[in-house]
Amino acid sequence: MANTRNTSESQDSQEPQHKPRSSQESRTDDDNRATARRPKPKPMEVLREARAQFAELTGLNVESVTSFEQTEDGWSLEVEVLEITRVPDTMSLMASYLVELDSEGQLAGYRRLRRYERGRADAHRPGGR
Repeated sequence: MANTRNTSESQDSQEPQHKPRSSQESRTDDDNRATARRPKPKPMEVLREARAQFAELTGLNVESVTSFEQTEDGWSLEVEVLEITRVPDTMSLMASYLVELDSEGQLAGYRRLRRYERGRADAHRPGGR
């Protein structure tokens, strides 16, 4: 009987040992599978989500989107927001922001490009200078 027990124990110890996976490896595998199953977001979905994320993060409401394009890494858009309300409204301060999103449509970063009074047009220089 003792030999039988030793034999089965020794056979068990000869089976390949599986190295436990770290939680980081499991999360990465799960993320990769989820990404592979998740459909690519549609441009209008990306645009709506970008506006909502930007507003939530900055507290500024997007008044308009002046450019929107897909990039190698995701999406890029330029938005105009009201930063400071003044009376008359033409003296209110507006700002233009570049907003960058990853390929999933999640906000990856933003930066202010310029500030201007609502009533002011871009300066036009004759001859393109």
